[in-house]
Amino acid sequence: MSKHLFYLGCAFLGFIFPSIAFCQEMDEAKVLRELDKVISQKAIFQQQKERELSKMKRRLYATVNDSVRSQLCNNLFVQYLHYQADSALAYMERKWNYLSPSEKVRRESEIKMNRAEVYGVMGLYGEAFTLLDEIDQSQLSEDMLRYYYSTFRAYYGWVADYTPNSQEKKDFMLKTQAYRDSILQSMDRNMDAEIVRAEKILMDGQPDEALKALNKLLDRQPMSQQKAYIYYTLAETYEVLHEIKKQIFCLAMTAISDLQNATREYASLQKLAYLMYGEGDLDRAYKYLNCSMEDAVNCNARLRSFEVAQFFPIIDKAYKEKERKNLRFSQILLTCVSVLSIFLIIAVFYLYRWNKKINTTRRDLRRINKQLQLVNKELAETGKIKEMYIGRYLDRCVSYLDKLEAYRRSLARLAMSSHVEELYKAIKSEQFIHDERKAFYQEFDKSFLELFPDFITSFNALLQPAYQIVPKSNELLTTELRVFALIRLGISDSNSIAHFLNYSLATIYNYRSRIRNKAIHPETFEENLKNL
Repeated sequence: MSKHLFYLGCAFLGFIFPSIAFCQEMDEAKVLRELDKVISQKAIFQQQKERELSKMKRRLYATVNDSVRSQLCNNLFVQYLHYQADSALAYMERKWNYLSPSEKVRRESEIKMNRAEVYGVMGLYGEAFTLLDEIDQSQLSEDMLRYYYSTFRAYYGWVADYTPNSQEKKDFMLKTQAYRDSILQSMDRNMDAEIVRAEKILMDGQPDEALKALNKLLDRQPMSQQKAYIYYTLAETYEVLHEIKKQIFCLAMTAISDLQNATREYASLQKLAYLMYGEGDLDRAYKYLNCSMEDAVNCNARLRSFEVAQFFPIIDKAYKEKERKNLRFSQILLTCVSVLSIFLIIAVFYLYRWNKKINTTRRDLRRINKQLQLVNKELAETGKIKEMYIGRYLDRCVSYLDKLEAYRRSLARLAMSSHVEELYKAIKSEQFIHDERKAFYQEFDKSFLELFPDFITSFNALLQPAYQIVPKSNELLTTELRVFALIRLGISDSNSIAHFLNYSLATIYNYRSRIRNKAIHPETFEENLKNL
């Protein structure tokens, strides 16, 4: 019974909110940044959820007591309901199988409500209604009656959201309100009842009164889960009052809660995506909808998938159009910079020739030299790098010329001796290029580490401890470290890096994106790298 009382509260909004300490002082920008961080860590929260579920499963497999098994299956049903609906249905069936014949008779209605509940999440509304309609509510206990009202209320809420016809939607909403009233009549005067009462006030067209009631509930220091319900209802209240900023704040708080609790069937994040689209923040709108769609599909939550699918093409088109505009702007900017560079070179050339003709050349040169001295101080490190690399790579070029000459002579000897097959093999073989490229990278690694001996240690300090990179004993830098070594030297263009390392552009993008996501501060990772 207690499990159903617990779940009764969860069904009010159609999804479970996680436990989280909310901070009312957080403004909209801060809470959105926090939400972005939580989305990037979503896999971590889901792994924690999987570990908890695995512990429960091990307990289930370890016991032979059918009563305990049934209770564990019920717990797994509740945990899976808004995480993976198919698994919730499977454990609900196992719960039924572990019941004794007498328990099956006594708890038949409870099982039907369990089944209807998961059918509602999966979008099987006809099947859910059939099961609920078979239940004789006059035979239900007080706890089961509240559960019955709650399940029917959630059912009509889902169907109303899924129905495109306005009149039918209105009829379903009236039925939703009727079952909410039944829930209120059957509940004691506690915090959960007050939250539902505030929602009723809002639905009755009194948003200002609902706002006062909800703020009073926040002042009473509710539990974190109850606070989540209050924030979601506040978001709906602010929507009626057309206070978009406050609505965004409340939805972001509930979305953080959903993701940290590894809930996959939720409404807060896709609603927030719509608001972000309206505010012109296409990047966040696109990211939030992608996250919502992924979770809805993994949970097999048909309504949530339907909601996201309705709006996703609009945001996707707008996001891609924005990307195309950014690309066109970058191309135009690059062209302008190139043209300006050409004009600058011409201007410098003519200025140089003119300066040679005037008598004040020495005075101008002295002034310029003073300026250059100041610049040279700032370019000391760059000069050191150039000096070392120019010297090393001039030696390398001479070495290449000698090796190419020796290679040419060896091919000439083969040609002169008519060893055509050996000549063809030598020409076809890539070993020479492979060996030289390997030697080139070893020389680069050695030179770089002479300039920056603490680079690997400093680079790993920017990463999370679990993702630090350590070269093997037979190498100086890994490929990933080499990519970021080039960035440290000021070569940040991915095309240039890809050409230098003989990799595809997509591979370089993947390296940069993957390592940035493993950083302690992803948003400033490359800037911090350049300052090492």
